[in-house]
Amino acid sequence: MHSSDHPVGVAAARRQRRALRLMIIILVPLAAATAIGLYALWPRDVSAHLQENASQYSVPGLTLPTGEITKVQPISCSGQVGYIPDTAGDGKCAKLTVRVLEGPGEGQLTRVTLTQAQFASGATVGQKVKLARVPGGSRAQASYEFSDFERTVPLFAFGLLFALAVIVVARWRGLAAMVGLGFAGFVLIRFMFPALVSGENPILVALVGSSAIVFVVLYAAHGFSTRTTTALVGTLFGLLLTAALGWVATRWGHLTGVVTEDDYLLAASAPDLRLAAVVMSGMIVAGLGVLNDVTVTQASAVWELAAADREPRKLFSRAMRIGRDHIASSVYTIAFATAGAGLSTLLLITVYRRPLGEVAQTEALSEEILRTLVGAIGLVLAMPLTTMIGVAVVRASRHADQPDQADTRPGRPVTEVSTVAPRPTPGVRTARTRTQEAALPDRANVRAPLARRSNARAR
Repeated sequence: MHSSDHPVGVAAARRQRRALRLMIIILVPLAAATAIGLYALWPRDVSAHLQENASQYSVPGLTLPTGEITKVQPISCSGQVGYIPDTAGDGKCAKLTVRVLEGPGEGQLTRVTLTQAQFASGATVGQKVKLARVPGGSRAQASYEFSDFERTVPLFAFGLLFALAVIVVARWRGLAAMVGLGFAGFVLIRFMFPALVSGENPILVALVGSSAIVFVVLYAAHGFSTRTTTALVGTLFGLLLTAALGWVATRWGHLTGVVTEDDYLLAASAPDLRLAAVVMSGMIVAGLGVLNDVTVTQASAVWELAAADREPRKLFSRAMRIGRDHIASSVYTIAFATAGAGLSTLLLITVYRRPLGEVAQTEALSEEILRTLVGAIGLVLAMPLTTMIGVAVVRASRHADQPDQADTRPGRPVTEVSTVAPRPTPGVRTARTRTQEAALPDRANVRAPLARRSNARAR
């Protein structure tokens, strides 16, 4: 789509092409290994690895039709399922009368109950909700329960706003980034998640899936160029390092992956899935986005500085100064992103009212802390490696470019370039002649200092 954002000279373009050929030698085996891994690990029959009737959503015949609220009746939460007495608030729940809008019971009115938290989020007449319809037996009628609120409109609105903002600001590059993001979602949903459920090796699944995402996302968003290829190699190294550290952290920290009720439900629904594998894969995927950001920026810094710095040692030190600033800000990004995503878990520090050292050792907090640290370590070490790769490729391309500057092999024609300026035509003052005369100092101004220095010596 695009190979470079900055105009370059003929020599620089030739060096970049030669550097790109050097990088392709490394990329071809990596791309082949990724393709082979996708083919070998691609899930074939996921249903054989799932347990029936393990949750309410796996009940045979269950559907989730949309309904519209026609009546809201507040009631007391006392005696309702999930109600905890003596909590803050007035303990208001609600009975809803809902008209079914689709499915076999379309047009039918049914009554469902909202818990205190659900009713506190807002429930008004005319609002759309999702119902869980469980078919009855041969004589019994189907039953309905409240499943969730209908969120299609806000999800679509914010998704469209995000896509428009990216495309308007970044234009074609933003559109390419959205295409790459769509491909990443496809790999996660169609490959990584089913492969983990099928019991495949979590490290291999995460590495192969993340490598496939990186190949497409980087080249789609940044174009096929030497700096993008440098960033790709650095990102793949960071993924390998994160995978190794994630495996050590999971084993050494005895992380089981069983923390919440959802984890127990996941274990019951997918018996072949190892929940510790979910922790390891999550560490690799979590570090993918930030690794991509750092390596692309660092590769661009190396190639921008290469135009001014001829010495690789000086080029490496200058690029590392830029990388250190980026690393400092990226560490904060990882920490705050993890804190925001796991805020409900981090609140246990206050709820338990225990020393921080004790609370941090619980699996819920240890998993978040180790995930952040593993991602940060992989990020920090990927930056200098990306810098070294970029400097090495720049140096190799410059050495390869030197024979082209003066080819004196026997049998080769030699073009002589005269260094003598052409003699101007008498009486004709060209623009170049006027420029040369303007650059010469005035004779009187030159002779005056010389005369003063001669008088001083005479005295």
